[in-house]
Amino acid sequence: MLKKQGIAAIAALTLSAGAAFAAGGSGHVEDVNFSFEGPFGTYDQNQLQRGLKVYTEVCAACHGLKYVPIRTLADEGGPHLPEDQVRAYAGQFEIYDPELDDYRAAKVTDHFAASGDPNAPDLSLMAKKRAGFHGPYGTGINQLVRGMGGAEYIYTLLTSYHEPPDCAPEDFTGSYNAAFTAGGFPESCKNEDGSHMVPGSWIGMAQPLWGEDVEFDDGHENSLHHEAKDVAAFLMWTAEPKMMARKFSGLTGVIFLTILAVLLYLTNKRLWAPIKGRHEGDA
Repeated sequence: MLKKQGIAAIAALTLSAGAAFAAGGSGHVEDVNFSFEGPFGTYDQNQLQRGLKVYTEVCAACHGLKYVPIRTLADEGGPHLPEDQVRAYAGQFEIYDPELDDYRAAKVTDHFAASGDPNAPDLSLMAKKRAGFHGPYGTGINQLVRGMGGAEYIYTLLTSYHEPPDCAPEDFTGSYNAAFTAGGFPESCKNEDGSHMVPGSWIGMAQPLWGEDVEFDDGHENSLHHEAKDVAAFLMWTAEPKMMARKFSGLTGVIFLTILAVLLYLTNKRLWAPIKGRHEGDA
């Protein structure tokens, strides 16, 4: 049942984002070393394939990726699956076809299905919806150096489920998550001044990943932390599939502008050198 629920814990996260600060402020986000970070970072193809498997076997029952074409699984810079594997993957799913007014097997030209649970948000852009990093140097500078932190937020959320603290009543609704700040919080876990005695809050969805939920084809370790990191990287790719192309374009632009600036400076010196020398001679 837990696997079918997928990572719907993120549902409450998105729907309650506006209340996050009122419920206790921004929680701690683990700074994970992802391969795609930095100006020269790239997606790890094997990691994206592992993340796809976690999504397919654990998350897809509830959550959709309706903005992601299935054919992009074959793209370079992404999971880069062979064409025959992409066709086989698409054939696992059924999608509703308005022309047929019925369900049919998915094709590579289709998008991933939408969320099967109306309360479960689509995960296509989830890694861009959440900014995990803020301050202390200011949101802009900190995010420029460390990135938005959406993948880190997802990773932290999935690995921050714990047993409820002793201060909480046994029948309190939800599951305790030390990183989620927008959920319910029992009065028994508040001080006299109303401040929280423990971090996080109670999220409405049970823990979706426990470790060893899937078996990776490449034999990679499948502990909770590895599964969470892989699916977070995959969701970063679904949100930013052209990140590498944008980085390359940006770097090319910076190099071009630098060369142009040097040429303009040298041209300026050459054009004004005779005039400047004549004025100095007159003086």
